[in-house]
Amino acid sequence: QVQLVESGGGLVQAGGSLRLSCAASGRTFSNYVMGWFRQAPGKEREFVAGISWSGRGTYLIDSVKGRFTISRDNAKNTMYLQMNSLKPEDTAVYYCAAKERGSYYEPGSYDYWGQGTQVTVSS
Repeated sequence: QVQLVESGGGLVQAGGSLRLSCAASGRTFSNYVMGWFRQAPGKEREFVAGISWSGRGTYLIDSVKGRFTISRDNAKNTMYLQMNSLKPEDTAVYYCAAKERGSYYEPGSYDYWGQGTQVTVSS
């Protein structure tokens, strides 16, 4: 199995930027499709972005397209979420997740999860 640890969250003003990292350990990182999810208070967890094993395939939900970028560095066993032009509605706990099967553009079948990192965007 794989262990995931997120970092990079924090408090930022609207319009600002943050870069989240997800460090993986355990089994071969490049074997996994990776994704980012978020959960705001009182709301269900939401799929934000996904990336293929190689990194050549990426998917972002409509509300973050043009503002967020997902990437991975398999040599460093790390996935990233670059978040620009942040809005108060982006405030949530952000989780990274990994799965061995399934498509990077679909939110289902994730097997492994990190503990989450808080992102707070003030207006």
